[in-house]
Amino acid sequence: MAPLLDIRNLCTCFSTPFGTVRAVDGVSLTLEEGETLGVVGESGCGKTVLSLSIMRLIPDPPGRIVSGQILLDGRDLLSLPPDEMRALRGKEISMIFQEPMTALNPVFKIGDQIIEVIRQHQAVSYRDALHQAVHMLGRVGMPSPEKRVYDYPHQLSGGMRQRVMIAMALACRPRLMLADEPTTALDVTIQAQILDLLNQLKKELNTAILLITHDLGVIAESAQKAAVMYAGEIVELSTVDQIFAHPAHPYTIGLLESIPPWDEQLTRYSRLNTIPGAVPELYRIMAGCRFQDRCPDVMATCRKNPPSLKDCRSGHSVRCWKYSS
Repeated sequence: MAPLLDIRNLCTCFSTPFGTVRAVDGVSLTLEEGETLGVVGESGCGKTVLSLSIMRLIPDPPGRIVSGQILLDGRDLLSLPPDEMRALRGKEISMIFQEPMTALNPVFKIGDQIIEVIRQHQAVSYRDALHQAVHMLGRVGMPSPEKRVYDYPHQLSGGMRQRVMIAMALACRPRLMLADEPTTALDVTIQAQILDLLNQLKKELNTAILLITHDLGVIAESAQKAAVMYAGEIVELSTVDQIFAHPAHPYTIGLLESIPPWDEQLTRYSRLNTIPGAVPELYRIMAGCRFQDRCPDVMATCRKNPPSLKDCRSGHSVRCWKYSS
């Protein structure tokens, strides 16, 4: 069977005063129904642009999807007219945005915002939509949903606002949900609750989730497959178990080594391992591998020729000259 989501050689560019930025450059991914795929990487690697490209929410200008295909159940989203794409958003495909306080409208009650999503895609009365909104808030663990439905976003805590975003995203039972940093700025206890909630609802609704994060712990907790993204490219792609047990790309290895050890206490004088440098400015990408200036294993060919994404073992792809023959 064909995957639910099939991204093929997607390229998204932005025009800037400094030149053209290829924020997503040749990305190819697949996601099966009911599966969670984690996309991980530092800030500035193109993760959010990838999710906005799938939703076709790239602001034009300055952004533009220049090439590739985004197939949802065989339909190319990039070829759909704007009105057909609007009909899909919220119904077939939905998104949890990174910051709920800016994603929610501050002058409308949260119930009205959920009701708007429901009535956009279902021919129901306001009363029935209100009942569905209360029910959905209850399903995502909102305390006293019949009262909270009349609250404004500023009256809710960060965790509650995130639950509202999840309720809105799942109100019409979409087949695909994009979650962009759903646990950012939440304390550890609330983070765990939100991840448990997403896992539970995924099982109940069989919704596929593209989970975007910079936190490898979130990937380990919730995803079955992982894609490591760097400077607009996928540099490693495999199952979560393979990524954690046998990381191949030097960038992935660096990310894993920067996690504090769980089996021993850090002393006051010990330091965490770090990856030197920073993600390069994408408007001045150098020749060769984009990770070359930060890589401990850089070779002469890395500075001349860009590596392609190839299998280093069965079901495990990596973009690195160490594994190219």
